[in-house]
Amino acid sequence: MKAVTTSPVNPEEPGVDVVLPCLDEADALPWVLARIPPGWRAIVVDNGSTDGSADIARGLGATVVREERRGFGAACHAGLTAATADIVCFCDCDASLDPSLLVPFVREVRGGGADLVLGRRRPRGRGAWPAHARAGNLALSHLLRRRTGLRLHDLGPLRAARREALLGLGLSDRRSGYPLQMVVRAADAGWRVVEHDVPYLPRAGASKVTGTWRGTWQAVVDMRRVLAEAVTKTP
Repeated sequence: MKAVTTSPVNPEEPGVDVVLPCLDEADALPWVLARIPPGWRAIVVDNGSTDGSADIARGLGATVVREERRGFGAACHAGLTAATADIVCFCDCDASLDPSLLVPFVREVRGGGADLVLGRRRPRGRGAWPAHARAGNLALSHLLRRRTGLRLHDLGPLRAARREALLGLGLSDRRSGYPLQMVVRAADAGWRVVEHDVPYLPRAGASKVTGTWRGTWQAVVDMRRVLAEAVTKTP
């Protein structure tokens, strides 16, 4: 599988919206927003930050959306519904992933080579991906293969797809199961789903989801529920 590298954006290409779910990421925001490709719009979804993240994001030129309901899925979906561009991307807001790596993802979607492009995280640096988080991701990847037949290795948050198509999936999970539900429903709809290697860096601050074994376990529970629901809803 080829690793994705950054490439310049053609100023004549249509704009892209990048959804950045955010909960107390004041330290990471300057690094992340500085790497949004020129001509693209950063949509920072403030999910209850108390460290001034929203003000920092506004000051750096991002569009800020407030989502009162706590949850990763709630923040992601609020950003999706606030987006207006044809293609929407998602990226964590903790400086673990470089949003400039989304440029080839977008070109692949726009060119018709894929309907949903995912980043397969490849750890760089000590502590980039704790063992408990990696174990949970591996288990879910196996369950996903059994459920959909997609030979994916990661459910990473770096991804790109067309906005209207994503809205058409009717995503309903508002917790940790949102990324998985997107992939499952895309597979059920016959989408071409591909993944590419991307470097995964040590995040700024502590993870709100997979920073502990307990958080990782809760994420796995959320995602197993999504898989079970998907199975019962499939004809």
